[in-house]
Amino acid sequence: MEPADGNQWLLPLKEATREPALTLICLPYAGGNPTLFRSWADELDENVEAVAVRLPGRGSRINEPSCTDWATLLERASGALGPLLQAPHAFFGHSFGGRLAYELAHLAAAKHPGRTRRLFVSGCRSPNQARTPRLHHLPDAEFRTALKDMGGMPGDLMASEPLMRMLVPAVRNDIRLAELWDDRAATPLDVPLTVLYGRDDPVDPAATMRSWPVFASRGCELVELPGAHFFLETHRGLVLDVINERLGTSSAEARSRP
Repeated sequence: MEPADGNQWLLPLKEATREPALTLICLPYAGGNPTLFRSWADELDENVEAVAVRLPGRGSRINEPSCTDWATLLERASGALGPLLQAPHAFFGHSFGGRLAYELAHLAAAKHPGRTRRLFVSGCRSPNQARTPRLHHLPDAEFRTALKDMGGMPGDLMASEPLMRMLVPAVRNDIRLAELWDDRAATPLDVPLTVLYGRDDPVDPAATMRSWPVFASRGCELVELPGAHFFLETHRGLVLDVINERLGTSSAEARSRP
């Protein structure tokens, strides 16, 4: 399901088999490979098309330099998403990806009002909450230890020095952008907002979520899920239940999932 135009920014995950279709645009955490969303395909509703955003510096684009400032990243990413934003869509972003999704939703709402049906921000503190202590300036060994403590990075990957040498610069860059991120928008987001957070998340805990309603003019809900910072992987089924229900696409009875 590669895009017809060969757009290197987009990784197609699932086609919709029922109309009217809606595209879910997924953005991974710092340094995350967008293929992590492939496992979502079978559990999203039939009228949901899904794509993941492939950022430079990771996955199949690991040899490309990362975008080092928010303005460049948003300009390039929003340009690549242009055709999708003209049709009904929603955003899902986790951690750094949540920050990026929030910024892209602002741009999309301004250019294509009413087309963004919902923004899902996952494991991501509100824009007025500072991340402390900051990690992006740590020396390499300490930075790698911090990544290990956060979880989410496979042990076999961390044990591979060649892979880590390639991956760490992108992860450090994403974390730097995430830690320097603040309220860039002049007005609240004119899109319904669902904020998911892990009950035991030490990185972005519940206390850092409470201000999110201030940043959404069309309603904001806070949804607590079991798990730590990477609950989107350990409790994937519950995350997908929330997505299907909030998008209004699922007619099936609630399923019991891990």
